[in-house]
Amino acid sequence: MKTVQTLILSTLLATAAFAEGEWKSLFNGKDLDGWIVKIAKSEMGANPGNIFRVEDGCLTVSYADFNKTFAGEFGHLHTAKAYTNYQFRCEYRFIGKQVEGGPKWAYANSGIMLHCPHPSNMAIVQSFPNSAEFQLLGDTRTTGSLFTPGCVVDQDGKEVKGAVKSTVPSKPFGEWVKAEAIVKDGKIQHWVNGELVMEFANPRFDDGTPMVGGHIALQAESHPCQFRNIEIKILD
Repeated sequence: MKTVQTLILSTLLATAAFAEGEWKSLFNGKDLDGWIVKIAKSEMGANPGNIFRVEDGCLTVSYADFNKTFAGEFGHLHTAKAYTNYQFRCEYRFIGKQVEGGPKWAYANSGIMLHCPHPSNMAIVQSFPNSAEFQLLGDTRTTGSLFTPGCVVDQDGKEVKGAVKSTVPSKPFGEWVKAEAIVKDGKIQHWVNGELVMEFANPRFDDGTPMVGGHIALQAESHPCQFRNIEIKILD
């Protein structure tokens, strides 16, 4: 029979192991290995205009070779693997000008989509994966907001669907911002530059099915942006 001291020690060791989990890079700085492209109106894996690319060691959303007016070709770059309990972090910044035809609301707008189904489950014309979105915004807007395409969550004891706006100011173009999502046992937190800006729980699809895990996706919503130091720590 274990003594109280043994139980306390084992608990402390488990806590230490949890805190010291290793960060793993999800981006090699050279290509899109380990990621799956899905752009609305295109088959999974197609990357029209080379929207998702690597430039200067950064994972980049670019419309330099798009060569047409934007007409709803919203893109998402999904991790090849699915995750359940984890910390995800990256740095992002907005650069350049929004592509012609991009909607006004998509100006300086990107996101980290959490608990996405595999992109093969998306319809050809589907704009966004069903997911809990950690919004990444730039210029004079706030950042770290929540958006819920195809799902609902609980926040402060109430069911929430749609948008929940953060109060944290965004940064100017060209300035790197650190974004971190902590996903653990049905609870999700959004952190921006070390500050907790959003917290919610019990994410579930519109039909009530619990979102217990899934892929992580980065957005291309018509405004050029870059990501770097893309890492994950498993918390299972």
